[in-house]
Amino acid sequence: MKKRAFGFAVAASLAALSASAADLPSRREPPPAYLPPPPVFTWTGIYVGLNLGGGWLDRDDYGHWLAPSSASNTGGVVGGAQIGYNYQVTPLFVVGLETDFQGSSVGGDANQGWGVTRSVDWFGTVRGRAGVSMLNAQLLLYGTGGFAYGDLSLNYGWFGSQARTGTGWTAGGGLEYAFLPNWSAKVEYLYTNIGANYDSIYVAPFIIETQQRAHLNTIRAGVNYRFNWMLAPPGPAMANY
Repeated sequence: MKKRAFGFAVAASLAALSASAADLPSRREPPPAYLPPPPVFTWTGIYVGLNLGGGWLDRDDYGHWLAPSSASNTGGVVGGAQIGYNYQVTPLFVVGLETDFQGSSVGGDANQGWGVTRSVDWFGTVRGRAGVSMLNAQLLLYGTGGFAYGDLSLNYGWFGSQARTGTGWTAGGGLEYAFLPNWSAKVEYLYTNIGANYDSIYVAPFIIETQQRAHLNTIRAGVNYRFNWMLAPPGPAMANY
């Protein structure tokens, strides 16, 4: 009987210890909370922005020999606005379309001699863009080119002046850096060639030729704000930022 009672006591003690152990808190760490990967940056989207810079005209001699161009390398200030759309084709390659409109003080001073001076009061462009993205896709190195138009004024000194809206082409390139998810800053160079036809200027016994062109160089800095609107769904791994 004593052995049997002792066995029951040991069994009861073991059961009590087991129950107490079951009531103790578990030492196992809870599984970590799931954190989704950070969104992949993309240039895809519509953007608007402002720019400011300077420009100059290359010297050109399309005028009559009695009225060659002069002082046409005088520089000035350019500034305006742009709107465009980028599409991130792959993590490396970006294409887009941009149009801009610029006010300008670029051009030669008033001429009181026989030469012809040119000035560009305003101009605009419609350009394609293509480039590669670097530094976690936040730096875009691009080339650009397309159609250009603008107001080209000619001053004939004693013989008056004329202004016409000319057309031509433009090409250049730049760097754009996304310093915030929706904001980017850029530096850009453009070469713009604009030409127009003018009324004849009669200087007895000669007629001054009327076809003129302006070769405009501009360097400008700008800032863009990109909206998270997409004209097409992004490709794999190109989730909108």
